[in-house]
Amino acid sequence: MAANVHVGLCGSLQVGLVYMFNLIVGTGALTMPKAFATAGWLVSLVLLMFLGFMSYMTTTFVVEAMAAANAQLRWKRMEKHKDDEDEDSSSGVSDSDVLLQDGYERAETRPILSVQRRGTSNIFEITERVEMGQMASMFFNKGNLCVLCCLCTTFSFPAVGVNLFYFCIIIYLYGDLAIYAAAVPVSLMQVTCSATGNHSCSVGDGTKYNDTDKCWGPIRRIDAYRLYLAAFTLLLGPFTFFNVQKTKYLQIVTSLMRWIAFILMIILALIRISTGQAEGHPSMAQLSGIRNLFGVCVYSFMCQHSLPSLVTPISKKKHINKLVLLDYILILAFYSLLSFTAIYCFRNDSLMDMYTLNFTNCEIINVAFVRYFLGLFPVFTISTNFPIIAVTLRNNWKTLFHREGGTYPWVVDRIVFPAITLIPPVLVAFCTHDLESLVGITGAYAGNGIQYLIPAFLAYCSRKDTELVFGSGTLNKHRSPFHHSFWIVFVLIWGFSCFVFVTANIVLSESKL
Repeated sequence: MAANVHVGLCGSLQVGLVYMFNLIVGTGALTMPKAFATAGWLVSLVLLMFLGFMSYMTTTFVVEAMAAANAQLRWKRMEKHKDDEDEDSSSGVSDSDVLLQDGYERAETRPILSVQRRGTSNIFEITERVEMGQMASMFFNKGNLCVLCCLCTTFSFPAVGVNLFYFCIIIYLYGDLAIYAAAVPVSLMQVTCSATGNHSCSVGDGTKYNDTDKCWGPIRRIDAYRLYLAAFTLLLGPFTFFNVQKTKYLQIVTSLMRWIAFILMIILALIRISTGQAEGHPSMAQLSGIRNLFGVCVYSFMCQHSLPSLVTPISKKKHINKLVLLDYILILAFYSLLSFTAIYCFRNDSLMDMYTLNFTNCEIINVAFVRYFLGLFPVFTISTNFPIIAVTLRNNWKTLFHREGGTYPWVVDRIVFPAITLIPPVLVAFCTHDLESLVGITGAYAGNGIQYLIPAFLAYCSRKDTELVFGSGTLNKHRSPFHHSFWIVFVLIWGFSCFVFVTANIVLSESKL
């Protein structure tokens, strides 16, 4: 997943889909070839296609919930405007705050037809950006028939649904930061350690190095990694304590670098395969690799939490679900091309967690500039994304603990929140630099919640809420093609089953050690 880049101007649907393609295809794609090799090409292809389909389905759930949220906000404003008119004509007292809070209850006493006559044809138009956290606040806290809401009411915690959402997004962002904090030092360690001494040009030749092997003189590879991690933290960590703004041109440059790198890797791998230099002989299936493959695929299809920023600015959204499907097909084809060229070009045991590092070998590329560009490519792109993700995580912490009308003390706002944002992922990166496992666990747990469970709950709750406010005959123009309740149940069962499967797999794997 790439960093959450806001589409700053209303554009065509095609432009929006280019942004979505660029948003989804990010760091996760670099770990996919290794995951393909460890799980087998047939299992990997089947799971990749299925998880791509599931991600597309839940993307349509989020778009539907966004439309329902826009309709609710638009309806509230119409109700407020009508009450203001009533106040002017009858000298009555109107309390807009109470209106906004109790809008759903008052919907039951208002004639449904009076709401529909005001123009329900456009009431579901997505014109306002409503983030997933705001949708969770709107739909998870209401007294509808949502399973999650019933649980919250039973235990007398009206905000449990919202808090669970923020818990998922915060854990996911922590995983993101830990992956970024490990990927940059790993790339620097691999490139610089291989560029000195007897290891020159050998990082991508399949040679396996231990963390205790020498890097420069008495400095071990693990020492070099931690030095780079410290430098990375000192250089980029302070941005967590400030706001990151005006990153548009920086994001454009990093996106361009990313696509140059991906295209180069695919072309170079195809050249080696076509000239008979390929060394890969991938197996069809290895069940032991499914756990990490699942997490990597979920992580690599992640975009649901960024959809509000992506979809809202698009000017014409009539056929958005069909064109998003086209986007997913293109992404699926790209992931397959990248991974299959990788597993047939390189031996399974020589594929590295960060695929770019396989191209730092002199035998593969004899142009030094290209070797270093690919080897250091994650350093440039991830370094620009790290502050953005960190600030996003910090702001989510603030929102989670925010109380209406309250403000944070300066120390809490400017020191405590940035510190709890920065320290945990750096500690995780200090303890491990196993990128495949970090991506796999992040995708399998927090990614599972964000990509499957939350969109399914949002779709279900928003549908019940729409029926309550507008009546059962009202049709959401952005309704998901998977509008039958079977699909929501299927996604929920799949999501919870994945939690159980991944956890059981981890426990069994650890018990064998």
